[in-house]
Order: sequence, then C-alpha cells, then structure tokens
Amino acid sequence: MLAGLVKSPSRLAPNRNPEGAEKRTQTVLAAMADAKFITDAQAKASIGHLAIAVKPAGAGTLNYVADWIGEVLDDLVGQIDQSIRVETTIDPKLQSVAEAAIIDELAAKSVKFNVSQGALVAMTPDGAVRAMIGGRNYAESQYNRAVTARRQPGSAFKPFVYLTAIEQGLTPDTVRQDAPLDLKGWKPENYSHEYFGAVTLTQALAMSLNTVAVRVGLEVGPKNVVRTAHRLGISSRLDANPSIALGTSEVSMLELVGAYAPFANGGLGVSPHVITRIKTLDGKLLYARQADQLGQVIEPRNVALMNVMMQETLLSGTARKAEIPGWMAAGKTGTSQDFRDAWFVGYTGHLVTGVWLGNDDDTPTTLTGGSLPASIWTEFMQVAHKGVTPTPLPGSYTPSPEDLQAQQDAASQQAQQQGDQVPEDQQGPGVQQQQQQTHAPKGRSIGDLINSLFGNQ
Repeated sequence: MLAGLVKSPSRLAPNRNPEGAEKRTQTVLAAMADAKFITDAQAKASIGHLAIAVKPAGAGTLNYVADWIGEVLDDLVGQIDQSIRVETTIDPKLQSVAEAAIIDELAAKSVKFNVSQGALVAMTPDGAVRAMIGGRNYAESQYNRAVTARRQPGSAFKPFVYLTAIEQGLTPDTVRQDAPLDLKGWKPENYSHEYFGAVTLTQALAMSLNTVAVRVGLEVGPKNVVRTAHRLGISSRLDANPSIALGTSEVSMLELVGAYAPFANGGLGVSPHVITRIKTLDGKLLYARQADQLGQVIEPRNVALMNVMMQETLLSGTARKAEIPGWMAAGKTGTSQDFRDAWFVGYTGHLVTGVWLGNDDDTPTTLTGGSLPASIWTEFMQVAHKGVTPTPLPGSYTPSPEDLQAQQDAASQQAQQQGDQVPEDQQGPGVQQQQQQTHAPKGRSIGDLINSLFGNQ
C-alpha cells in the first residue's frame, strides 16, 4: 500500500480513498509477483489482509495541512519516485494554538449555538500560511473546510464593495442612506430590522448595514465589485447581481483570507502558499518558492482608506469582541442567510486570520460573525502576537474639508429622515441620486447607533 501511494499520495491515501488504495495495492502486489520479488502465494495472502486505516487519537488537525500539501505537491514537482523532504510555512506552535481555540470553543458552546464545525486560516501579509484548521476533528472527518469547502461569506464580502466605491471616488466619510429598499420584490434588511437614515460609509461598514451595502453596490456596479474581488485573489465564480454586495456567492476560506492580505501589506497581491522548498533526501533541490509577482492590486491611498473603515469595525462596530492590546487591527464580520455561516476575518501588520463556524449539512446556527468567531480570532491572535513588536497598518487618512462639512451637515438634520423609502424604480443611477440628497439624523453618534442594535453581524 505504501509503495502504491507514490503515484498519487493525496488521491490514493487509504484514509481518504480506501477503495482506490485497495485497487492500487493489488496492482503493486501483482507487479511484485511478476518481478519475482514475492511469490504468487504471498501476493494472494497479502491481498486477503489489506491494511485498514485506524483513526488516530486526538483532533489531528495537522493532517488537514498534510492533505493540502499532498495536493499541492503534484502541481509543483509532478509524480515523484523517491523520498523527498518538504519545507513548509506552518508554525507548529500557532497550529497548536489554533487547534485549541477551535476545539475548546466548540466543545464548550456547540450545543448552545447549534454549531458543529469550524475552520481557521492564518497567514502572513505575504500569503505564507502559518496555521490551518480544516475541521474540529480529522479522525471523524477529513473534509477540509478551510481549503475545499465553499460557503457564503455574507457581510465578510462587503470590503470588496466598499473598496470598489473608494476606487470610484467615494471616501470613508461619504454619506449614503440607510432605509428600506425594494428591488423588484427583493427587500434586503439590516440584522436589527432597524434603519438609521444617512450614515457615512465607515459607519455603514462598521455596523454592517445591508441596505447601504446594496445601494453602494448598485451605484458602483455589481460587475465592478466582482472584478475587484477577483483582482484581490478570489478565484471562485461570483454572480454579478445586486445580492453580491451581501456575499451570496460562495468562496473558500483560504481565498477569502488571502484576498484580505493586500489590506495588511500595503496593497500587494498574494498567492496563499504552504510549501517553501522541496528537496531529495540527498539534498538535491527540486523546488524553491519565488516571491509573488502579482504587483499592486490596491493603490496605497485606497489601502489607507479601507484600513480606516475596517478598524472601526473592531472599535465600535460588529466585531467589538475582537481585540489585540497594543496592536492596530481591522477586519469584518460575516453572517450568511439564516445564520448558516458565521465568519470573522481580521488582520494586523503581522498576521491575517479568518475564522468560520457552521454545519456541514447547511443547517442554521444561532451564531453571528461578531460572536464566537470573533472570540476565537481574539484568543488565537493574542497568543500569536505575544513578544512581537507592534507594527502599524499601512497608510493613514485625513478627511478632506468637503467630507468634514458633509458630516457636519448630515449631523444637523432631523431624525425623521430615517424612514425615507426608495421607490422600486430607483435603481442604479437613480439610487445614487437619491442617496446624494439625504442627510444623517441629528445628534446620534456612531456609538448610539451601535448600542441600539440588538446583536452583532
């Protein structure tokens, strides 16, 4: 069986494909008998006593990484007929910390929140994966929820909407309307079923206001939002429709975390990776990873604007449970339809980490991204940053006089404008025109707005 694995270690692994491993074993035994390494009787006896995979004790989450490495090897060096040594980016300490964070929280709270599975990916801002958890227990399920699974990211997709808006000339202090919206029968709502009138884009992202995200998505164009997400590293198919602003197209955790990395590194594109070098046992170099050549995928000024907005999510928004003392951090929560998926993806200048919780059968949980995922993220990131010298997030931003005046004007308006309805036919440019004519309720700070919400998203 071990000899048969050489052809395709991942595809023929007995713990993942026992039937394929058995057939390959029979082929190897027959070849050994033909070559007179064993007798026909020995071959027949061995076929009758094939190896059986035994479930290891413990969670064994490092095996998710090993499986991923096995899949990547074929692409990097092709089929090999000798023993090799693979050097990886994985930090064993961080892998253990990540495993404990996922397993301990699920063990304590899975029943309360009706959630059975979790995943975590942590990588440096240049895409080197330091820890990966593909599920709560490898022995029970080898399905890798960090690499293979694709789930709706919900509001964790909104940064791509707002980045598109920033690239089209809007700023964190641009004011847009949060009010009921009807798009030919589709009526996106906020988590709290509450509306706050005119708000800045920073407030809208921090509070995860769905109606504003949809309006902005229509204003900049769903196709442009999709292009932005693909440019930053999302490789999955995305549907360019109004609901894309709410993260309704499925993505993998690995690609989503990788697409956040440019916010942490100053705007450079990255390719998430786990292998650095491959050598034979006698030292011959078969592969050495070269630096990514994807170039600038976000302009530095726009990185700064987005970091201002996503920092507010942790300071006063839906991810207030996420905190790393002494570090500037930013990120976004996400909760998919009917609470099927709960996400938090956050980053510092040192590490980008995403956490997902949900159920394999797609049944609803009672989680939001700002609850347990943010808590797991905090537990992991605080340990990961111990002893590391704090580094700031890239860029800085000072509001223009025009933006400051717009904020002052918005703050002077009456709260009665909160309930303004946008007619069904005011979509695209019409929505943009309506938004530009609205103002914020008087005397209501972002803190007041946050405190009036009934939960995190």
